[in-house]
Amino acid sequence: MVPEGRNYRHTPVMLPEVLEYLEPVPGKIVIDATLGGGGHAEFILKQLLPGGKLIGIDHDYDALEAARTRLSPFGRAFHPVKANFSKIGEVIGQLDLEGIDGLLLDLGVSSYQLDCPGRGFSYRDDVFLDMRMDQDLPQTAAGLLRDLSQQQLAGIFREYGEEKWAGRIASLIVKYRLSKGPVAYSKQLVEIIRAAVPAAARRRGGHPAKRVFQALRIAVNNELHSLEAGLRQGIEALRPGGRIVIISYHSLEDEIVKKQFKESAQKCVCPPGIPVCRCDKVPVIKILTKKPLYASKEEVAENSRAKSARLRSAEKLA
Repeated sequence: MVPEGRNYRHTPVMLPEVLEYLEPVPGKIVIDATLGGGGHAEFILKQLLPGGKLIGIDHDYDALEAARTRLSPFGRAFHPVKANFSKIGEVIGQLDLEGIDGLLLDLGVSSYQLDCPGRGFSYRDDVFLDMRMDQDLPQTAAGLLRDLSQQQLAGIFREYGEEKWAGRIASLIVKYRLSKGPVAYSKQLVEIIRAAVPAAARRRGGHPAKRVFQALRIAVNNELHSLEAGLRQGIEALRPGGRIVIISYHSLEDEIVKKQFKESAQKCVCPPGIPVCRCDKVPVIKILTKKPLYASKEEVAENSRAKSARLRSAEKLA
């Protein structure tokens, strides 16, 4: 159950755009593979009835419990599943579905996870560095900071956080471990980051710990590899005419989505100069958003989480 006093808020980001591009209609089957508290799912379900069904996938027990409560009026039209979205293919197989008509992925960390101290995502409060979206995962962020080498930590900060000062931060973490013990709480890590990043750099680009915390979260939850797997399986599972909608929140996610859409929409991959196509590659999707869509100024003013959101969509071809 969701802990008392920690309401699972889910304000759906870019809801009008999601409904426009997903095109849910009565009788269709849609997967919301990042269910959260059911914010998007509630409005999608309203358009799927009568006769339609929404399968809600999430790897967070708190999210599933909140969604079950919120979506209980829809009865058996809503089917929750505890899983990571990288397992979309397995879920579809277990439910004995021949295919789906829509797929939504609203990526990143939820407001509830950020605001709940016990989840360990926040760099503004002094909390244990957990950062697991799925509480069944074996490794926490504190565990990574304890076990990984300086080189491994620097690689994570550089690759997943695009952190310019990755090497210096990793070096100070290892020095801290040797002299004072494990870096297990956010206050410890923030202080190390502040010491590693020059004062002039700390004054630009928001909180100096933002990129390192993002990197640790991505590493703990294997987010980018999960996204690649989920996209491939999701596109494959769509029926002809089915729609996929992805909302991402940083360039690493968006680049993966852009690349997968491009590859799936590509007609020919033969080397340039070959007079006759020999690859026989057929495009499987049509990209509906040539460039990503962004939330309106009005939405951003009401929901700051929408500021970095970007939406891409595609349609499965016959």
